[in-house]
Amino acid sequence: MSRPEDSALVTRAKAGDQAAFTELVERHQARVYNHVLRMMGNRQDAEEVLQDTFVQVYRNLASFEERSRFSTWVYRIATNEALMRLRKAHRKREVFVDDHLGLDSRWHGDQIRGFARSALDEVVDRETVRLLMKVLAELPEEHRVVFTMRDIDGLTNAEVAEILDLSIAAVKSRLHRSRLYLRDRLSLLYGQGEASEGPREGTKQ
Repeated sequence: MSRPEDSALVTRAKAGDQAAFTELVERHQARVYNHVLRMMGNRQDAEEVLQDTFVQVYRNLASFEERSRFSTWVYRIATNEALMRLRKAHRKREVFVDDHLGLDSRWHGDQIRGFARSALDEVVDRETVRLLMKVLAELPEEHRVVFTMRDIDGLTNAEVAEILDLSIAAVKSRLHRSRLYLRDRLSLLYGQGEASEGPREGTKQ
């Protein structure tokens, strides 16, 4: 028996079907949790953001106009909840990604994407996961969230732009700088690069 589409479950949940809403939560909570965990950097905060997210989803479901997919709408709520919590905790970091990297002109396009993907493909043990989380935490939220949604969660540029209310050009720009920064830092941590001064504060893009 095939599972009902999200849209059918949303219709039922709006009509008061609690089982339909529970199924929506169970269907999306793992992916949303992984997304906010990478943003928050620790399980406790991620669990609290996840709970707050679905409280907001429940409260606002009746006003969800279904102009976008349900999963996109939930991602937007989760991302906003995570960003608000980060800012309240004064954990926002301004990183001069361009200055830190020097924007090595030898790395472009497929090389950068390939490095990001190969780095993710190598996440097979806890130590590698720890290193990736450490480097992701060094990025400012606006770059981190774009990278995690695009290169880890597999969303398209258009989906990320819709969720974050950005232009596609802005998404591409932040993704490009995030990939460069991660390439540099992971190369260093894996012993493939020279010593780095670390991220510097400055104007974000």
